[in-house]
Amino acid sequence: MPVPILLVTGFLGAGKTTVVNHLLANADGRRIAAIVNDFGAINIDAELIAGASDGVVSLANGCICCSLEGDLLRTLSTLLRRDPKPEYIVIETSGVADPADIVRNLLDPVILREAPLETVLCVMDAATPPAALDDALMRSQLRVADIVALSKLDLADEEAGERIRNAIRALRSPAVVVDARHGEIPAALLFPASTERAPARREPGPKRPAEERFETLSWTSDRPLSLPRLQQAIGKLAPKLARAKGLFETIEQPGRPMVFQFAGGRATLAPGDAPTPGVPRARIVFIAELGVLSKAELDGIMEGCVASG
Repeated sequence: MPVPILLVTGFLGAGKTTVVNHLLANADGRRIAAIVNDFGAINIDAELIAGASDGVVSLANGCICCSLEGDLLRTLSTLLRRDPKPEYIVIETSGVADPADIVRNLLDPVILREAPLETVLCVMDAATPPAALDDALMRSQLRVADIVALSKLDLADEEAGERIRNAIRALRSPAVVVDARHGEIPAALLFPASTERAPARREPGPKRPAEERFETLSWTSDRPLSLPRLQQAIGKLAPKLARAKGLFETIEQPGRPMVFQFAGGRATLAPGDAPTPGVPRARIVFIAELGVLSKAELDGIMEGCVASG
């Protein structure tokens, strides 16, 4: 029996991981395999975890999750050989990936026979200004989408949400536009009722040369951070950042790790898990366009956040 694929795309910080988390945590008896670019970014509820082997984490509800390491087609082949075989496969792309390249790979006749690409979901921050859709990468992500899910509706006013809806419909009128509050999307939209039907015909467009547009800069410290000084530092860095994520302890609340997220110009903090022994107390990854932020500038700004002594 063929295993349908759901491809989840969207720009940096759009909320793709929240959608995938919700799908896995609310599988309703479906055996779902999720392929993600960075397993550490997936925050599955602790009670769902049953065990891990060979880079695959088995979840107590029958789902599994694995990281995308190396060739996508090889990863798919590994999943399709599992016993029992998954009923559905979810692939979460990188926020800086052109999904047309992945669609092109999935249209390989051998893959289509075993794992047809059923649905392409594009997750978009509801606060995205319509002018941002002039970005070539965002347009490519929208162009292949069957469904566009608006995330972070609680952070966008109603008028902003309506503006981006209209802009999406103007660019991609055949797509279904839905609200995805807290990552929730009706399962009937994402998973076919029958795996017997033929997948939709797709044309990913001409292959474009790969373009390195973003770079990742990492910063660590073995000392806790001052929260007010960190807020000042992020204020300085924000105009140059596409995304940031990290884990750290603060001077104000020692022994209580915090998860830091920066996306769409907004920064959030949430309680984190206990740190892994032997790793730095502060670990933050920053993503910026090439050449916009130097490592020396980043280090200089972030060192000002570290507790003295």
